Amino acid sequence: MAAHGKLRIKDAAFRRFLSVAVITLFGAILIIFLHRYSPVSDSVIRDAYESAESLQVTFNYSQRTENVNLPKQNELSIRLQKQNELPPRNLNLYPKLAKDNIVIVLYVHNRPQYLKVVVDSLSRVEGISETLLIVSHDGYFEEINRIIEGIKFCQVKQIFAPYSPHIFENSFPGVSPNDCKDKDDPVKKKCEGTPDQYGNHRSPKIVSLKHHWWWMMNTVWDGLKETRQHLGHILFIEEDHFIYPNAYRNLQLLTELKPVKCPDCYAANLAPCDVKAKGEGWESLIAERMGNIGYAFNRTVWKKIHRKAKEFCAFDDYNWDITMWATVYPSFGAPVYSLRGPRTSAIHFGKCGLHQGQGEKQACVDHGFSNIQVENIDKVPNIKTDWGVHIYWKQAGYQAGFRGWGGWGDTRDRQLCLDFANMYDLRST
Repeated sequence: MAAHGKLRIKDAAFRRFLSVAVITLFGAILIIFLHRYSPVSDSVIRDAYESAESLQVTFNYSQRTENVNLPKQNELSIRLQKQNELPPRNLNLYPKLAKDNIVIVLYVHNRPQYLKVVVDSLSRVEGISETLLIVSHDGYFEEINRIIEGIKFCQVKQIFAPYSPHIFENSFPGVSPNDCKDKDDPVKKKCEGTPDQYGNHRSPKIVSLKHHWWWMMNTVWDGLKETRQHLGHILFIEEDHFIYPNAYRNLQLLTELKPVKCPDCYAANLAPCDVKAKGEGWESLIAERMGNIGYAFNRTVWKKIHRKAKEFCAFDDYNWDITMWATVYPSFGAPVYSLRGPRTSAIHFGKCGLHQGQGEKQACVDHGFSNIQVENIDKVPNIKTDWGVHIYWKQAGYQAGFRGWGGWGDTRDRQLCLDFANMYDLRST
């Protein structure tokens, strides 16, 4: 029996090898054809190569244990990690997803008054029932959980960051008893910690912003069985992004037009990169710097980002988006453009930051978000396929060379960030 078992294993291995060889050969022929006969940009050829490269890897993921030293989990951390393995809810209401659906990821912390508005806006989005909504939680908060559990308009999967500083009360990545504070001298105070470039020690509530985003990206693209083989675009939104009814249909149009209208664009955006702007109102598509409100990209772009894990994790800024603008995107070697419509399909609202949750003595309270008005033109798709593209060649905002705002100097945070990048073992044949 053992000999027959080995023979079957060898046969299976040979079949995998043969399939990889065929895919590799097909990918090479495709790239040669594009290069010789198709008048497309180098970025399209590059993407074709990377797509062929990704097909050479079998989708055999597992939680990596070697060379990754994740913090010791407490009971809550373990329970939340197990919950991440549960299937989506509402499968009885929406048993099948639409073909080529765009997965939506909503990442939340602890601002329930905002989240209610966002969930209500999502319930009015045309096409929302066709796709999967993944809600990524930074910590566990009962009121936030109740709001998400009440969603009935689409498939919903909740994931919880099991290493969020908010669920570790007495140990890293939360507050450790021996942690340095403020501008403590580690030698004189005999405390633990590495200060940032401005001499300040870590604040768990602040570093959780960057940790959550990076953990979420790695988990959604490479960890979850629902999305780790997803080759299309994934849309990312936050708990203070009001989504217009036409957002999903507009995004479908943008992702279809992007390879033709803007082959050098890395992503599609629902809103301008200027968070205060609502669009130009022109009859033209817009290509500009990738914004942080309603942004969508595919696996090819994620692979490029993931390869820059060292740069991302070493940059001394607790903001994930500034880190991307100041160090990751510039390392790609060319401007990183995103395609959007001339009218916004999402807006950032409110004044309370992510670190200003509702469980604090001085919690941020904001009632100025209840007057959001949606015009009739924004209730239906308002992007035309025959429009040209206006390119903003000069990209404003944070650039290469910016030092960062700090808050990310502790070597423990940087190592945890790198460990998140290596959590999931993508084993090639």
